[in-house]
Amino acid sequence: MSIESQHIAHLTSAHPRYDIRIFFKECQSLLTSGNEISLVVADGCGSETCNGILIFDVGCSKGRFNRMFQVPHLVFLKAIELDADIYHLHDPELLPIGVKLKKLGKKVIFDSHEDVPKQILGKHYLHPLLRKLVSKTYGFYEYYACSRFDGVIAATPFIRDKFKLINQQTIDVNNFPITSEFVNTESLEKSHNEVCYVGTIAQVRGVVELVAAMNLTNPEVRLNMVGAFAEKNIKEIVGAQPGWDKVNYLGVQDRHGVGIVLGKSIAGLVNLHPLINYLDALPIKMCEYMSAGIPVIASDFPLWREILEDNECGICINPLDPQDIASAINYLISHPDGAKRMGENGRRAVREKFNWSIEEKKLIQFYEEVLKD
Repeated sequence: MSIESQHIAHLTSAHPRYDIRIFFKECQSLLTSGNEISLVVADGCGSETCNGILIFDVGCSKGRFNRMFQVPHLVFLKAIELDADIYHLHDPELLPIGVKLKKLGKKVIFDSHEDVPKQILGKHYLHPLLRKLVSKTYGFYEYYACSRFDGVIAATPFIRDKFKLINQQTIDVNNFPITSEFVNTESLEKSHNEVCYVGTIAQVRGVVELVAAMNLTNPEVRLNMVGAFAEKNIKEIVGAQPGWDKVNYLGVQDRHGVGIVLGKSIAGLVNLHPLINYLDALPIKMCEYMSAGIPVIASDFPLWREILEDNECGICINPLDPQDIASAINYLISHPDGAKRMGENGRRAVREKFNWSIEEKKLIQFYEEVLKD
């Protein structure tokens, strides 16, 4: 499937240039379909051409205020300079420049990675009344801007359904794995006493409970932890727990490194706290664990439970209960045949349903509809 060649500019003020969803999936798929792809970023790493994609850097943001109000203006200036046919926005702070681009007669698509009003409600460092005010204010502007855009892409079906009420030209393009990425993990020798966590390391993502759970697991069990610490003091907090002695902290890894970690682990964990903005999320890491052929230990949210139970590929736990997490880890460690069967079921589910090839077709078809309109 292909579309008539267009110059498409993806714009982000917050994501890294090699963001998996933006660069490796959406940009690469649209490039393969015969389009010219530009990517405007704000990471301070300079401009370059990578894999046929032109990357333009407007400079690294200096703090939250600068990212919210000054960087978007720089992104807008570069967007105007590029004079693309379609602009694909990836951050909520870019909505105002999307409105400006529409007034200039450009086609604009907003890619909603998260339900931002709900995300704001989950920011506990804000006063509860202020959270509600900011959430509602953003929701009003989101409605105003997105109702004027040429289309909206949502990262989950839940977000899609919300935006359908705002803009009928809305589709979900889920952040499912590229099936070929972790295919070689089948040939790796798995350790029968290692599990893994891959992703941002933060308190709301369950790292404190996970490390506490390691102190309750069988003595030989170890945790391979991959990712960056999101909060200043969280490394000190978890590092002081007894369970930290059973953690192999591997830092940030490239995709090859992630594949090696997944390949030698017998299970993967995604134990986010039950915050309002997480309950309907569809975490890419859960699907990547499945793609790598390892069972998932996940927070007992209704959507996640449905996926894991329907496909018999994991165990749901209470993410706030270290003993419950430890029990799931111990079970899979002590039942390697069952763990292998769950892993095979997960890999099959990704191959048949939860993969980027299916989402890529939806993305290309969506662009065709936008161009037709």
